[in-house]
Amino acid sequence: MPPAAANLINLERVSLVFGTRHILDDVSIGVLAGDRIGVVGRNGGGKSTLLRVIAGSQEVDDGRVSRQGGSAGIRVGMLSQDDTLDPGHTVREAVLRDRPEHVWAGDPRVRDVLTGLLGGIDAPDLGGLDAIVGPMSGGERRRLALAQLLVDDPELLLLDEPTNHLDVEGVAWLAHHLATKRPRPGNATVAITHDRWFLDAYATLTWEVDDGGVSAFEGGYAAYVLAKAERDRLAGVVADRRSNLMRKELAWLRRGPPARTSKPKFRIDAANALIADEPPPRNAVELTSFATKRLGKDVLDLEDAVVVLGQPPHERTILDRVTWRLPPGERVGLVGVNGAGKSTLLRALTGEQPLTAGRRKIGKTVEIAHLTQEVRELDRFTEWRVIQAIEDVRQFTTLGGKEISASQLATRLGFPGGRQQARVGDLSGGERRRLQLTRLLLGEPNVLILDEPTNDLDIETLTSLEDVLDGWAGTLIIVSHDRYLLERACDHQLALLGDGKLRGLPGGVDEYLRLRAATPRHPSRMPLSRPSGIRDPAAGAGSAASHAAGPSAAEAREARKTMSRIERQLSRLGDREARLHGEMVTAATDPTALADLNAKLQDVVAEKEELELEWLEAAELVE
Repeated sequence: MPPAAANLINLERVSLVFGTRHILDDVSIGVLAGDRIGVVGRNGGGKSTLLRVIAGSQEVDDGRVSRQGGSAGIRVGMLSQDDTLDPGHTVREAVLRDRPEHVWAGDPRVRDVLTGLLGGIDAPDLGGLDAIVGPMSGGERRRLALAQLLVDDPELLLLDEPTNHLDVEGVAWLAHHLATKRPRPGNATVAITHDRWFLDAYATLTWEVDDGGVSAFEGGYAAYVLAKAERDRLAGVVADRRSNLMRKELAWLRRGPPARTSKPKFRIDAANALIADEPPPRNAVELTSFATKRLGKDVLDLEDAVVVLGQPPHERTILDRVTWRLPPGERVGLVGVNGAGKSTLLRALTGEQPLTAGRRKIGKTVEIAHLTQEVRELDRFTEWRVIQAIEDVRQFTTLGGKEISASQLATRLGFPGGRQQARVGDLSGGERRRLQLTRLLLGEPNVLILDEPTNDLDIETLTSLEDVLDGWAGTLIIVSHDRYLLERACDHQLALLGDGKLRGLPGGVDEYLRLRAATPRHPSRMPLSRPSGIRDPAAGAGSAASHAAGPSAAEAREARKTMSRIERQLSRLGDREARLHGEMVTAATDPTALADLNAKLQDVVAEKEELELEWLEAAELVE
């Protein structure tokens, strides 16, 4: 029998009061060696305070905090939301400190950190190892601080929102690094996060901080949702609004890849019973039909669009002869490397960014709402009450075929009755973001463009936003580094990879990450995969070379047959994977049987991945 894991930090009946509010109320919880803990909860609920208590930088009013080996015991490193880097230091001094070059350059773990966060061993993404920290942006400095901690590699690593300022690729790298590179005897990681995909990929435990208490759940986000649904069922509160949202979230999770729910160590049969009659998150046919009635046939088109920014010789081509036709009811997620031009593309769609060449067409009935990354548009409402700023747009709207009041919509997006009377000037960053969204939705647009809508939003608000978007009929475009939101709210994804082209991603974000991993420094060489509505400009009339290089009719037919065969195989493998997950739940108390089932499951997953790659290769031959 393996030895019990060492207890690195232990909180016993800890209480902490700020003013009249209990931030922590009689909390008893511990961090064991080997733990990878995700911390979730509402903004302002005490998550960062809990991390400071664990780090020893926040004294408690009552209770006891004990550490392995006492004050001279384990090393603790914390990434806070405050910038503590010396602005006079170079990147080398900030990240590598005084380590000799032959030491850090010969350490594969350090090289992995430099590649994952700074672009490579010479930190080209930040201007080189000798670049000065002072002039760098907040996002760049935060990546440096994270890199510094990962290079130092303390026994207990505490991270407050580590995915902030990371793109989809960076989040995937960080989850993989924390889950595979750091774990070893004596180490543990605790990370506050609102990124649900990261939570699922990284965490072995989830802590929810709520009303002064801390509840622990086995596994990542999927396990957390399952456990809460089961607790709600046992408590008899399934009619409660929050429980209904959890049921909807659980239903979506269970329809997704079974691997999302492979971590829970509790029975899930009762939780599954909660969603037996739960409808899909949204009726795509009904919403598209309604969107067509509101929008007509034409929505937004870009034809051979070119956008060049800057002046010679420093000009940069953001869009290079892109043709994109948006039909009514389209729900698109847009991903891409930082600086690839995602926000510029959105502005080109709205008309805010003039085209250098090409044409933009807009339907006669189109009403666009554009959520930018700025919140300054609320400055003129500083002295207003929240409800006044909301009703300034409209007092009633229609959502999901039902008329709701402005106050009801505000409640669904995180402004309960009392908070609706707060001054706009007193709102936090996350609340200002929610107010922006509420005002946009009340404007009743039929084309909704959201640029990083998840900034500063907690998981509960994100779940509520997705619930609202489920009932919203119109064309939706979301730019986000939140992989979970893209998969949950959108029907397919597109990518900008920095070469001026817009690519379809039949395989979703996983395909994007494979493309980036294949040629991370040469995006122009990546294979093109086009969704419906996106035309390759070189394939137009008069391009004999393009036609000659394209697949023949026979090759296309063969590719379709291959795709059909693979889809049947994937369906059978999916059924087999589901059966194995069920058998693993039944055999949870039998280690030998569980190991055998897990080996079979890994074989199935590997076979599925090979087939998916084969399907993608065949799809590139089919127009």
